[in-house]
Amino acid sequence: MTKKIAIFAFNGEEMCFIHALMNTLDLKEKGYDVKLIIEGSATRLVKEAEDEKRPFTNLYTKAKDAGLIDCVCRACAAKMESLESAKQQHLPLCDEMFGHPGMSRYIDEGYEIVVF
Repeated sequence: MTKKIAIFAFNGEEMCFIHALMNTLDLKEKGYDVKLIIEGSATRLVKEAEDEKRPFTNLYTKAKDAGLIDCVCRACAAKMESLESAKQQHLPLCDEMFGHPGMSRYIDEGYEIVVF
C-alpha cells in the first residue's frame, strides 16, 4: 500500500515554503501519494511565484505542473491578496472549514498530515 502524505504549507517565509515544495516533489518521486495544501501566509507566495526571479518559482511550477497542489485556502488567499492569481493559475480552492481547507478530509482519506 502506498503511503499517503498531505503537506500543509502555512508559513509564508520563503525558505519554509521551499522546503515544503522540495519535500512534496521528493515524496512524489519516491512513490508516495502526496498532496500539497497551501494555507495561511504561504498563500501570498502563489501570487509571488508568477515572478520568475523568485528562488522558489521553479520548484513551485514543477509541483503545480505535476498536479501536486491539491488546494489553496480561499479565505487566506483573499486576505493575502492572491486569490485572483490562484484562480488565474486554475488552482483548486478549498473552503470547507470556515473558509479554510480542513485536515479532517485528508485524515479520513488516510493521509498523514505534515505541517510546514
